[in-house]
Amino acid sequence: MKRRPTTALLAALLLCAASASSAGDDALRAETVVYQQGDTELHGYLVYDGQVKAPRPGVLVVHEWWGLNDHAREMADALAREGYIALAVDMYGEGKSTEHPEQAGEWASWIRSNKEVAAARFQASYDVLAGHELTKKGAIAAIGYCFGGSVVLTMAMNGADVSGVVSFHGGFPTDPAGVDNITAKILICHGGSDPTISEDQIHTFLKNLDAVGADYQFVIYGGAKHSFTSKAADARGIPALAYDADAAQRSWNAMLLFFKEIFGE
Repeated sequence: MKRRPTTALLAALLLCAASASSAGDDALRAETVVYQQGDTELHGYLVYDGQVKAPRPGVLVVHEWWGLNDHAREMADALAREGYIALAVDMYGEGKSTEHPEQAGEWASWIRSNKEVAAARFQASYDVLAGHELTKKGAIAAIGYCFGGSVVLTMAMNGADVSGVVSFHGGFPTDPAGVDNITAKILICHGGSDPTISEDQIHTFLKNLDAVGADYQFVIYGGAKHSFTSKAADARGIPALAYDADAAQRSWNAMLLFFKEIFGE
């Protein structure tokens, strides 16, 4: 029997720093939302088109392993321009981000090793977005980048109450535990030249999805490396990372088409 996660209790929800988005678009309204998971304060980034008053589908955006940085916020802004209400979630707590790979790896590894905490923080973020007056009931998706891609795929395997998930150059959960809990449709956007992911990882994950008849799409972008959606990738000096403008745009278009399908727009 498929199960869904229990709604987490939110200790606090504060809306602050309401302003036009960092992109300078007068139509967009961006807010820092402060909420709670256990003893940890989470700082999300909520953005929507303030000129539209009707409820619209919501999208959770899970950041790369660097933390809740400009990339995640920019993706949330872009979603708001497309007519969605987006929440860039904070998986590390206190809105932390870093430019140091060692620190990023330490934070990401801690989240991966503490699965119950990861699920609780995702659920707390879901509750914030689902509870917003502009979020259309029963119409929420989750997207993630790199570390975040692995998170949204894992949350789908946890039976998260989302219509669909999209992973951009994300990792692949290979443990089959929970795969039969999947109710969400899945879109995977993968770089064909990503050296951080092995063929065995991909094969194992897709085999697990096939075993339960999961509804998924797997798109490969030839020549694209890891982090192909991030304009900051080349500046990090890591050979495995590279921005690819074509792959970034094509995968974004694929996501928008996927959203039209799952939300019935």
